[in-house]
Amino acid sequence: MAGQFSSSDVKVPSMNGRPVGGGANRFKPTAKPKNAKGTLMRIIRIYMRFAKTIFLAMLLTVFSSVISVAIPYFVGKTFNTFKIATRVVDTKALMRLLLIIAVLYAVNWLISCINGVVMLKVSQKLVFVLRTEFFEKMQVLPLEFYDTRSHGDTMSRITNDVDNISSTIAQTTTQLISSVLTLAGSFAVMIMLNVPLTLVVLLCIPLVTILTRTIASRSRVYFLEQQRSLGSLNGVIEENILGLKMVKAFGKQQDVLKQFKAINEKLNESSTKAQIWSGYMMPLMNVINNLTFTIVAFVGGILSVGYGLAIGTVVSFLSYSKQFAQPLNSVAGMFNTIQSALAGAERVFEILDSKEEPADSENAIYMEHPNGDVSFENVCFSYNKATPILKDVSFNVKAGEVVALVGETGAGKTTIVNLLTRFYDADSGRILIDNEPITNIKRNSLRKCFSVVLQDTCLFTGTIMDNIRYSQNDATDEQVIKAAKIAHAHDFIDKLPKGYYTMVSGAADNLSQGQRQLIAIARAVLCDSPILILDEATSSVDTKTEKDIQRAFLSLMKNRTSFLIAHRLSTIRDADHIMVIGNGQILEIGNHKTLMEKKGHYYEMVISQMGRLPSGA
Repeated sequence: MAGQFSSSDVKVPSMNGRPVGGGANRFKPTAKPKNAKGTLMRIIRIYMRFAKTIFLAMLLTVFSSVISVAIPYFVGKTFNTFKIATRVVDTKALMRLLLIIAVLYAVNWLISCINGVVMLKVSQKLVFVLRTEFFEKMQVLPLEFYDTRSHGDTMSRITNDVDNISSTIAQTTTQLISSVLTLAGSFAVMIMLNVPLTLVVLLCIPLVTILTRTIASRSRVYFLEQQRSLGSLNGVIEENILGLKMVKAFGKQQDVLKQFKAINEKLNESSTKAQIWSGYMMPLMNVINNLTFTIVAFVGGILSVGYGLAIGTVVSFLSYSKQFAQPLNSVAGMFNTIQSALAGAERVFEILDSKEEPADSENAIYMEHPNGDVSFENVCFSYNKATPILKDVSFNVKAGEVVALVGETGAGKTTIVNLLTRFYDADSGRILIDNEPITNIKRNSLRKCFSVVLQDTCLFTGTIMDNIRYSQNDATDEQVIKAAKIAHAHDFIDKLPKGYYTMVSGAADNLSQGQRQLIAIARAVLCDSPILILDEATSSVDTKTEKDIQRAFLSLMKNRTSFLIAHRLSTIRDADHIMVIGNGQILEIGNHKTLMEKKGHYYEMVISQMGRLPSGA
């Protein structure tokens, strides 16, 4: 049914012009400018919410960096304890220096362990914060967001992409801080020891800068495409798990495999290119490091032999040449993780920055005891501006009246219900409940006005008792059972091995579709709201059960405003008003008798469905 929005259905183009949410269109990359620097700064701002822990980590990193800078200095000093001219070793000085070096290594190991634990805790807190904010954002996004996006891709963002950010934080944050401090400390000590050799070591900086920029510009594009393809792949997997019966029923296994292989090949291609480009980093960095080490050894040898430079100083510089490049190596080693995390972070922030449902107005009211009067005044609506769905629709329903909406698929019947519940907002016109525009009513208060049963039943993981109680958390077991009896669900529930405590879920098929729908009806009964919405509420039950439920609905609809959407016209004959929807307008309105006498659209629908004029019409 057009206008029906199910979280599990694959959307296809429909006659009413609403957005397409599935199929091949989903896999087209979203064109948007990418800002690596801005994304990184945003991650840092979130990261700094844990300022105290970060300060501790930075303090430990400073100590570790100081120790790292000091070790080569003392190593060089050990070589100077050897007097080449006299072939004498200053044993006491040597042992003292070796002890200092051993203590430095031990302390540095301890600090690194503590710092690692601290940063892991911070990274997990970051994951917790991001996932919480992401999920909170999902609760306030408009329904249109879910109707036009792959659910698997959204799931990939909250799982894979957030994990990528976490792994980068845990592995690189302290390394980056340590790198800066180590570079600064090493540079200061090298300048103090020997200026010419320092200039030789600094030759690696422009080489590393050029290398990093070149690879970064190439690999980041492929890492972003990798994340997109991964989200698309998750979407296909999710849809095919949910729709596996249909896949097998229509023999579409080979088509599904082709679709999967196409996306998987795209993922493989982008992942391979991303890893190849990022993989160039370490080998080329090693070439630069070895080149620098060789030049330092060569120049140091000349200075030692020809100009009396102490051998210990040359040894220290050899260590510093490696240590000076090591921070750059660390960044290069983590380069693919950093690129992947930035790509993932952009995808996460894209959702966090998505437009939310309009907030309640400042003067929005809370409806204490709504009666159930409903009015539409010149309401217009379209899912996209090119194709209007409703055109100047107006009608009034008094509290307690039963209204049936009929019409062809795509006419806009469910759209009217979606506008009434503010799943979507009308483009123009007003919708009122008890003479109050629904835009002036708090959303939480507004939605408590409705008991809803949709054609596509949604159950949540938990017991049947929990699912019926979903609409009224404080309901007692007795009230739940009473609601189930009214909905004619009690008999089949009572026969289950665990009765009301049988576990169900949204995906499992341990209940028939009809049984799941009866549970949904019981949920609506328990809700006990003044306005009842039944959208093909009995479409999945047998004829006998349907008649039983209809009798139950008669008592349920007493003193309630009720909106019925049904393709079986026999189910809506007793409605106070029957509205025939077509071409975005109300074509006819009246009760069954008057519409049949009019012999218009409704009469034709009854004749075409029944095959003959029903008795008593």
